[in-house]
Amino acid sequence: MMKERLLVLEDGSVYKGKAFGSDHYHIGELVFNTSMTGYQEILTDNSYCGQIVMMTYPLIGNYGINREDYESIVPAVFGFVVKDYCDSPSNWRSQETLDEFLKREDIPGIYGVDTRAITRKLRDEGVMKATLADPDADIDEIVRTLKETDYLHDQVERVSSGKIFPIPNRGKKVVLIDFGAKLGIVRELSKRGCDLIVVPYDTPAEKILSYRPDGVMLTNGPGNPEDLPQSIETIRQLIPQTVVFGICLGHQLISLACGAKTYKLKFGHRGGNHPVVDLKTGKVEITSQNHGYAVDIDSLKDTRLIMTHQALNDKSCEGVRHQDYPCFSVQFHPEASAGPEDSRDLFDEFIKLMDKEKKYA
Repeated sequence: MMKERLLVLEDGSVYKGKAFGSDHYHIGELVFNTSMTGYQEILTDNSYCGQIVMMTYPLIGNYGINREDYESIVPAVFGFVVKDYCDSPSNWRSQETLDEFLKREDIPGIYGVDTRAITRKLRDEGVMKATLADPDADIDEIVRTLKETDYLHDQVERVSSGKIFPIPNRGKKVVLIDFGAKLGIVRELSKRGCDLIVVPYDTPAEKILSYRPDGVMLTNGPGNPEDLPQSIETIRQLIPQTVVFGICLGHQLISLACGAKTYKLKFGHRGGNHPVVDLKTGKVEITSQNHGYAVDIDSLKDTRLIMTHQALNDKSCEGVRHQDYPCFSVQFHPEASAGPEDSRDLFDEFIKLMDKEKKYA
C-alpha cells in the first residue's frame, strides 16, 4: 500500500496524494510544465534547480526512464508532482521506472493530486514556494517556514561545471559557458563539428579569449539573471571581440550586458507548445521553453539590441540581435530535448556567422 504524502504551498493550501520517489524533502518554487511528453528531459534539465515541477499532462511514467534521454548527469530538480503515475512502463527503451529513478536521484514525488486545480491557482496567483511533507506534519510550522525562506540565489553555481574541459572535434572552436547547460545544446554543436571547450559560469573573459574561439555559446541555466553580475560583465567584454550566441538564461544575460532589463514572469513559460514569431520573416515556430524571467521589451530602446522574436501568447521578448556586433540570442530552446525541433537552424546560423567573421577577420 502506497503511503500518503502532502504538497504544502506558502499560501497555506494543502493537497493530499500518494508518495513516490525519495523521502528527502526540499523547499522549492512550485512551477508547472505543459508538455505531454519528455518528463525525463524535464527532470534532468538543470534550469529547474531549486524548483518543484508539476506536470499538467495527467499520465506520467508510462514509458519509463532510459539511458539516452538525459539532459544532465546529476538532476537538480527539488520535487515532482503528477496526477496519475504509471508504475508499469511499456517502452522498448525503458530501463527503469520513474519511481526507481526518483529514489536513486533523491527526488521526492507526489501523485494523485488535482494538478489542474493547482495549475489554475498558479496561473491566477503566480508561482509560489512549496514543499512535500508527511501526512502528520505540522502544517502551520511548514507554512511559516515557507514564508520565511528566501528564494535561492546560487542555482547557477550549484549546476555549472566546476572545471574547464574539452569535447574535442575538428570544426569551429567554440567556448561553451556552462550556466547549467542542457546536453542537447552540446549535441547540436557537436553534430556540426564544433570543437568545444566547456568552462564554468564564472570564467573571466581574458581566459575565454585566450583559447582564440571562433565563437562563444551562452547556455541555459536556472534562477534570476541579475544574480550573476560577474557573468554579465564578462559577456559585456566578450561581445565586441567574438561571435556570441545565447539560449534562455544566455539570452537574458546578453540583454542585461547590453543595458536592457529583465523581470520575473507571473508563472513563467514551461512546455513544448509555445508559438513564437520570427519578426523578420513572419514565420511562426512552435518552441520548447523553460524560463521564469523575461527581457523587458521597452528597455531595449536604450540599447543597440533589436528584438527578433516574440511570443504570440503574451507578446514577451523571445530573441534579440546586436546591431553592431555578431551577437544574437533566443529565449526558447532550439535544441528542444524534449519538444519540437522547428528552430534547430539557429545552430546553423551560429556556424554561418562564425564563418563570416572568420572570413573578414
